[in-house]
Amino acid sequence: MTTLASQPAPSALAPPLLDAQGRRMTYLRLSITDRCNFRCSYCSPASWGGKRDLLGPEELERITTVFARMGIRRVRLTGGEPLIRPDILDIARRIAAVPGIQHLAITSNASHLERLATPLREAGVTQLNLSLDTLSEVTFRRISKQGDFGAVMRGMDAAAAAGYASLKLNVVVMRGVNDEEVPALVDYAHTRGFTPRFIELMPFGQGTPVPTSELVERLRASGLPLEPEPEDTQDAASSATSGPARYWRAPAGRVGFISPLTQNFCGGCNRVRVASNGDLRSCLGGRAQAPLHQLIRGGASDVELAMAVRRALGDKPEGHRFTEPGNGATLLSMMGIGG
Repeated sequence: MTTLASQPAPSALAPPLLDAQGRRMTYLRLSITDRCNFRCSYCSPASWGGKRDLLGPEELERITTVFARMGIRRVRLTGGEPLIRPDILDIARRIAAVPGIQHLAITSNASHLERLATPLREAGVTQLNLSLDTLSEVTFRRISKQGDFGAVMRGMDAAAAAGYASLKLNVVVMRGVNDEEVPALVDYAHTRGFTPRFIELMPFGQGTPVPTSELVERLRASGLPLEPEPEDTQDAASSATSGPARYWRAPAGRVGFISPLTQNFCGGCNRVRVASNGDLRSCLGGRAQAPLHQLIRGGASDVELAMAVRRALGDKPEGHRFTEPGNGATLLSMMGIGG
């Protein structure tokens, strides 16, 4: 019997990295913790205790190196809240230095950025995507249950002053919670050099989503002259940022909308996810996995890791099934998936 170790497959490491639908994967979302100093209702259930066996900096570097050899060019460090890891600067330096990685981004709640905004940029981080769902401390408490609102706002200011090539402000919109703040959040973001992006609530936690079409009309009704960018501009922007947002143009800058429920973007998917314990998840809404951490700790070669990745991507579905009855309830929380 031919074993995995005995198969001569150096081509497993060679790009392109394709999924079952022939989509080229160039973007790795790498969760480095599933713990967070917040408890946002749409992301982190109160019962979530977190995994204990997290990947170390060397293991994160090795996984990224294998993916880079296969054609990954962008990495995003996610969580949980990635900046709560005491070794975050070491991790960032290692990932940024991997040959082939052209961009390193971090998604954060900004609560630690007053201290870390400049050191992270100096470590090689090129982009920050910061979560801010409200400008009201009262609403912040309603959404997050815990966390320091003042630290978040100071972190936002520190990020704006740190000289990043790209800053995005992510807002998860919930009906009756923060949907009335959308115009004020656009103004807040543009004033500080951020691109605001409004995200339809996914079926992972509590809350009622607001469709993108309704948000566009609300912004226009508030007096903001909002116009869609041309399709060729949208395609170029998506390619450049490796993201699913569709952008509109306002006088002070762009406004993005991420619409997984009403404007499915799975057809252009270019990403794979690795959870904080090293489980590769080929799709946010799928079940295909590869236990990369077990393979690494079991002495697997780079070729064996690459083959495991390709097998998992061979089971990647055409798209998510979030809108089908019963599917939302069976999904892991965002904390468990890794953003």
